[in-house]
Amino acid sequence: MQFTAFQIATLLQGQLEGNPEAAVSRVSKIEDAGPGALSFVANPKYEDYLYTTQASVLIINESLQLKKEVPATLIRVRDAYSAFAFLLEKYNELMRQSGRMGIETPSVIAKTVSLGADIYIGAFTYIGENTKIGNRVQIYPGCYLGNNVVLADDVILYPGVRIYDDCQLGERVVVHAGVVIGSDGFGFAPQKDGSYRKVPQIGNVVIEEDVEIGSNTTIDRATMGSTIIHKGVKLDNLIQIAHNVEIGAHTVIAAQAGVSGSTKVGSHCMIGGQVGMVGHIQIADGTRINAQSGLSKSVTSPNAALNGSPAFDYKASLKSQAVFRNLPDLVQRIQKLEEKLNKLQGSAAT
Repeated sequence: MQFTAFQIATLLQGQLEGNPEAAVSRVSKIEDAGPGALSFVANPKYEDYLYTTQASVLIINESLQLKKEVPATLIRVRDAYSAFAFLLEKYNELMRQSGRMGIETPSVIAKTVSLGADIYIGAFTYIGENTKIGNRVQIYPGCYLGNNVVLADDVILYPGVRIYDDCQLGERVVVHAGVVIGSDGFGFAPQKDGSYRKVPQIGNVVIEEDVEIGSNTTIDRATMGSTIIHKGVKLDNLIQIAHNVEIGAHTVIAAQAGVSGSTKVGSHCMIGGQVGMVGHIQIADGTRINAQSGLSKSVTSPNAALNGSPAFDYKASLKSQAVFRNLPDLVQRIQKLEEKLNKLQGSAAT
């Protein structure tokens, strides 16, 4: 598809500088862009590319002061990064509206399944009894949906997604390849003879609207009740969410993090990669946790920044790390001071 600079500026409500008829048919990184490409500059590190890029149209911040003439047509907006993200979102919606539709074969769809309008179901998909599929849902090949699953309008399941019985996904949820939703929580009761007896996991998973789940992430069903992912949450690839966990609205979690059973994470939290949390703790709203940190107790103060394992205040942890790096020098200084002190004590004794 091709769009003009004027059309894009109108959509973004931006200020146009240059040729309004400049046409673009693709998006590119500014350092790689050629004629017919749309790109943007939000980070000052990339500002120099403004003057050398071959892109036809560029989105920039309205506050940016140019050092010299720019060959591309410019669209000035308040926040170039957010504007570019908005543009990509609209393009995705447009592509979906003109995308795949219908049911491919072979697929197995139970007779009791309720199918919405304008859906796509890819080949080798299995959909169990009493499952409800909303309007404009896209289910790519090789997916499995158990019994009594609910997919609201505009859900997208990419290839190989597995959703177990009774789980529910809200509107506009996007689930990437290899995700497993609703597998059994890790519940085993130790026995006197040293063996373990499985605790049946009879709950489900509830995922609210506008959640996106990265590839090969797993979200376990609750032992009883629901594991809940609230609206707007963004989960990266390879994340483990255990049984009865609750993730607050608009929280983001980076890859390889793990949240243990029954932990409650607040809203608007930012959790770095490889963070680990023990079970049955509470994480306050707005908490920021640095990568590879480990949490062993609840965080009760909102908007805290944490680092380390066990995690504690971010700034204090950086100071501690600085001291730790200097320990060899500090040991040498202490040894020299002890030697001087011993000599002084020896002199005083004589």
